Amino acid sequence: MFKKIIDQLWSLRDHFIKYFIVGFSVVILDVGSLYLLNQYLGMRPVIAVVINQIFLLNYIFFLDKYWSFKSQGVTRKQAVRFLILAVINFLISIVWMWFFNEIIHINYLLTRIANVALAGAWNFFLYQYWVYNYTQVALPALKRA
Repeated sequence: MFKKIIDQLWSLRDHFIKYFIVGFSVVILDVGSLYLLNQYLGMRPVIAVVINQIFLLNYIFFLDKYWSFKSQGVTRKQAVRFLILAVINFLISIVWMWFFNEIIHINYLLTRIANVALAGAWNFFLYQYWVYNYTQVALPALKRA
């Protein structure tokens, strides 16, 4: 059984690498667009965040759907699941920051980095098996199981 789990995880490595690349590019686009919208268009940071998050959520959804996970499923159903997960992640990040920074007094940057790392890990599996429902697409490792 342990070997099956390892084989399953190993079969997902290409998807995880692409998922990681998308995530890394999102961080760069997020910070870059916030800077450009604020410095060159004179937008208040809060307005810039609203605008760039709309763009970034679409960027993440479609790039992960078609490139990282190669999903062929119904886009509307997947978009609803993606947005549900995004809201849940948002709420968890608020509680996480409140608890670890406000109550336990851990540095806010370390708190945020830990939250992003953990959210990235669980999001990969939730994207793989719930949002994009990748199990419907033929995967050699899944067929053998």
